Amino acid sequence: MSTLQAPIGSGFGAATTAQEIVAGTDLSGKIAIVTGGYAGMGLEITKALTAAGATVIVPARDREKAQLSLGTVPGAELESLDLMDAASIDGFASRFLSSNRPLHILINNAGIMYPPLQRDARGNESQFSTNHLGHFQLTARLWPALQRANGARVVSVSSIGHHHASVDFDDPNFLTRAYDRGIAYGQSKTANALFAVGLDARGAAHGVRAFAVHPGGVITDLVRYISPADLLASGYVDAQGKAIIDPARNMKTAAQGAATSVWCATSSQLDFMGGVYCEDCDLAVATAADSTTLLGVRPWAIDPALADRLWTLSESLTGAAFL
Repeated sequence: MSTLQAPIGSGFGAATTAQEIVAGTDLSGKIAIVTGGYAGMGLEITKALTAAGATVIVPARDREKAQLSLGTVPGAELESLDLMDAASIDGFASRFLSSNRPLHILINNAGIMYPPLQRDARGNESQFSTNHLGHFQLTARLWPALQRANGARVVSVSSIGHHHASVDFDDPNFLTRAYDRGIAYGQSKTANALFAVGLDARGAAHGVRAFAVHPGGVITDLVRYISPADLLASGYVDAQGKAIIDPARNMKTAAQGAATSVWCATSSQLDFMGGVYCEDCDLAVATAADSTTLLGVRPWAIDPALADRLWTLSESLTGAAFL
C-alpha cells in the first residue's frame, strides 16, 4: 500500500477550492449523494458538484436547517437520514434504490467530533457510530446502485485526527476502557481511512473505487463540542474566535476544505486508482508510525490486514453486508 501512497503531482494544492476542481468539468447525468451536504464543507461539495451539472441528493437529520441551506442550490435534492439510526439508514437507502437510479458518487462526509460519551441504540459509541458504522451500513445498502453506475467513486472523509489513534479492536466502543473523546475521534477517522482501503479492494472488480480524504482544518459547527479556550489554544482561531486562514498550515476555508473530496470524486487523474488517502488535492505521503509531521497518513490507516479486520467487525456491529 505504501508504494501507491505517494503524491502524483496533481497540479492543485492546499489553497485550491472545490469550484476550481470542477472548472470545465461536465457532470451532467451523474447522480451523487453527499451526507452532511447542507453545511460547512459538505455544502461546498454540494455546490461544486451541482454547478458542474450533477444531481446531488443530500440526506439530513435536520431537514429544516438543510432546507434553508439548499433552497438556492439548483440540482440538490433533500432527503432524511440519521446515521446513528439503523432503520433511518435502511429507509433512506430503500427509497433511493426504488428510484432505480445509478449512484456515481457517494461522499461520506457527515460526522461529529469530540462529543461527551453517547451511544446509539445498538450500544456503539457515537463517533464510531456516526463517522464510520453509519456510513459503512449506508454504503452497503446502496451497493446495488453503486454497481449500476458502471464506474462509481466512494469518498470517505477522514482527518489527520487519525494520527492520534488506531482502531481498538478489543474495545472499539469504550465498554471497558475509560472514554477519551479525542481518542474516540481519532479511532473513527482511522476507521474512515481503513474503510476506503477495504471497500476499494472489494469494489474495484465491480467498477467501484474508494478514497479517503483529509480535508484540512476548517472551523465549522463540527467544533461545537470544543471550548473557546481550547479552540484558541489550538491556534486555529484568533482571540475573537475567528478562524485563521492559512492553507499552507492546514487552516482552510470550507471551500478549500471541500476541494480534496471533490477531486477524489471527479478527477480523471485518479482513473484506475483507489484505496488511497488524499490531502491537499493529491495523494498523501505515507509516514512512519512515530512521525511528528503535521500531515501524511500513518501506517495503521492504510494497512490492508487492519482494513479486513475492521470490515469483519463492522459487518458484525451493523448486520450489513455487501452482496
